[in-house]
Amino acid sequence: MPSSVLRVGSRPGDPEIVCASVAMRDLCAAAARVAAGDAKVFISGESGVGKEVVAQLIHQQSRRRNAPLVTINCAGVPDTLLASELFGHLRGSFTDAYRDKPGWLEQANRGTIFLDEVGEMSLSMQSLLLRFLENGEIQRVGSERLAPKVDVRVIAATNRKLVDRIAANEFREDLFYRLNVIHIPIPPLRERREDIPLLFDYFLRTFSTAHGVERPRLSDGAASQLSASDWPGNVRQVRNVAERLILRVKNGIITIEDLPREVLSPYAPKAEPAADLDPRPICEQLFARMVRRGESFWTVVYEPFMSRDLTRDELRALVKQALSQTRGGYKAVARLFNVPADHKRLITFLRKHECHLPDHELRAATAEVGSAPTIRRAESA
Repeated sequence: MPSSVLRVGSRPGDPEIVCASVAMRDLCAAAARVAAGDAKVFISGESGVGKEVVAQLIHQQSRRRNAPLVTINCAGVPDTLLASELFGHLRGSFTDAYRDKPGWLEQANRGTIFLDEVGEMSLSMQSLLLRFLENGEIQRVGSERLAPKVDVRVIAATNRKLVDRIAANEFREDLFYRLNVIHIPIPPLRERREDIPLLFDYFLRTFSTAHGVERPRLSDGAASQLSASDWPGNVRQVRNVAERLILRVKNGIITIEDLPREVLSPYAPKAEPAADLDPRPICEQLFARMVRRGESFWTVVYEPFMSRDLTRDELRALVKQALSQTRGGYKAVARLFNVPADHKRLITFLRKHECHLPDHELRAATAEVGSAPTIRRAESA
């Protein structure tokens, strides 16, 4: 089957879509058709499949290509700031508001706004977004007057099943139907395995050039293993593994022994099932990795959180579970999470992302010691 590399944009360094599968070729064709109009687009798919790249593809092929594409990570901005960032604010409307500031919607005028992880928006923010989608009105925080209407195309994306969140009263049904005018689902990598070798070769070439090293060659066994892996992190995981191997392999050949444990799924121990098959809540899975297996918080929790694979609610639940087991105190939590020297950095990180429990919740967490199962570290042999 022929392969293709579709550049998103005309400048060097712009993202590219690499594909060989019929599914992705059909998706690119659908994106090109969608780009011709101004209808709202809803992109769904697992974390790491390339939702933002597809949004860029639609924007770059549209009549709005010369105007801004503004991307918002709805999961990465605290709810207290999201309204200000989205709609703008007036000077003095809150602490540190030293000047009038237009919001992202105004900055995207005549262009496109991409609402990534829209499923993480609070209900109050969903109401504000719905009002804008219905009448185009923008009211800056602290202002009593409406700002001029803007001409913005809205593309939204999520890795959540919004139908389930609607049933749980966590997402507004009317907002869902406003956003879901044209739906573009992106299949996970395990459902289009013919793309895996092409993607891996593309990233090997990219990072070999970036790091100034000779591109290594895959052994037949390593190539077969890579194609057989389920890649739960999808394209993002392929990219990370390719860069890691570029920096580690020294003899110019990548063998099975060089591959990280995470892609050796057929040979991995069965005591810890893969995350996408593990029936336990994600918080319990991550907690067990740190407490039982001694992995670091910065690897197990920080990295997926910053990659938007872990939500603020899930991080808060993880912190609360740790505080319950340690009977409170972030120094003890830092020891439990295998970062004893970083307890101040841990607190700063949690506060920045509004995952630091207030005093009253901290006291409540310490009172719930017996309410959650205790996971003890495995004794060394």
